[in-house]
Amino acid sequence: MDAGRKLERPALQDRRTWAERKHDRLAGHAVDLVEAVRLHSIIIGPPARVWDNGLVTSVALAPLRLSERVVADPPVVLAPMAGITNTAFRRLCREQLPGGLYVSEMITTRALVERNAKTMRMIRFEPDEQPRSLQLYGIDPSIVGQAVRMIVEEDLADHVDLNFGCPVPKVTRKGGGSALPWHIDLFDDIVTCAVREARGAVPVTVKMRVGIDAEHVTYRDAGLRAQDAGVAHLALHGRTAAQFYGGHADWDRIADLVDLLDIPVLGNGDIWEADDALRMVEHTGCAGVVVGRGCLGRPWLFKDLGAAFAGSPDRAMPALGPVTATMRRHAELLAEWLGDEARGVTDFRKHVAWYLKGFSVGSDIRTAMAQASSLAELDELFGRLDLGQPFPAAVLGQPRGRTTGERPVALPHNWLADRHSRAVPTGAEMADSGG
Repeated sequence: MDAGRKLERPALQDRRTWAERKHDRLAGHAVDLVEAVRLHSIIIGPPARVWDNGLVTSVALAPLRLSERVVADPPVVLAPMAGITNTAFRRLCREQLPGGLYVSEMITTRALVERNAKTMRMIRFEPDEQPRSLQLYGIDPSIVGQAVRMIVEEDLADHVDLNFGCPVPKVTRKGGGSALPWHIDLFDDIVTCAVREARGAVPVTVKMRVGIDAEHVTYRDAGLRAQDAGVAHLALHGRTAAQFYGGHADWDRIADLVDLLDIPVLGNGDIWEADDALRMVEHTGCAGVVVGRGCLGRPWLFKDLGAAFAGSPDRAMPALGPVTATMRRHAELLAEWLGDEARGVTDFRKHVAWYLKGFSVGSDIRTAMAQASSLAELDELFGRLDLGQPFPAAVLGQPRGRTTGERPVALPHNWLADRHSRAVPTGAEMADSGG
């Protein structure tokens, strides 16, 4: 392939399914062997099987191989979520799909380098957690580099993901998260430092959003810079920071990034069911999926994803009895992780509404569960439920967790004035982890 030549990229409004685009690109005489091999390495065999009603039933994807130690097979990733994706929840999800990649809560690079006590507890992995995946948040290239070097030298993780997707106001108003890629040279410096300090021992990846808002789109420039810096893959959430968690993720943006880059691109946004993941892959050609809010109160979604990518129609629809068993397992794992039953059950409270969504459970019992502080209390409350109650099919495909809609993005003063500023935002480094 000529050094400067790029394949023609179809306009966003002309998007078709990945299968159609792939077929045409491989059939055309202008497509060279290198590009053909890259395309076949992402999708193996027939790209999809479709029922008569048009629903995608399976998509054959290659495993996501970031290194010898970091392989996701199938290519399914648990998205980092503050206060959620701790050791306990990661283990619970891994029990459903052992081959996935389960990423930690957001770890602040400054807090890691300074060995903040809470942060050092958050980065601990259990022996059965393999591979070990950490997400880092940082805005100072030097500190990010120090954090990655520390991870490599002390063997703290097998994979590092960089957070450029957080839309939370306390992060963006300081220039961090999804605001940072607007300062494209600073973004480049951070990613380049991280990859350099990883020294090839630990793969570095990037997770980001489409941009700040519709007028300040960053994913294309940032994707190209990240690829040039040497990241192993890039995950794109198909929303801007302004959209927060409202509306619908724009999967066409993911498809556009797939066409633009030569490294694997993972899709994120609106995967509420396993069949949504199949549709996303078929629509975008992404090399894998990143699942966030869809698994809240439903860790068995990962089992469904494994079945879906294996071509099986089986989907988990647990009655209330098995759901309460999973709830208790979750609370037990939290108690084990925190080293205290009361703290573990207290932390579990936030999950109660997600697990019970759609079930006929009285407000008195819901409230009592959300105030419980011991496993015995939970057991007593579970015993008062109709455990044979079937799974509420009406909640399938419905959003879970945050659904906050579009709003102005909080940014530092004059943040949009200079795209090429390399200045580190004042006060943006956080001294604690977890979002």
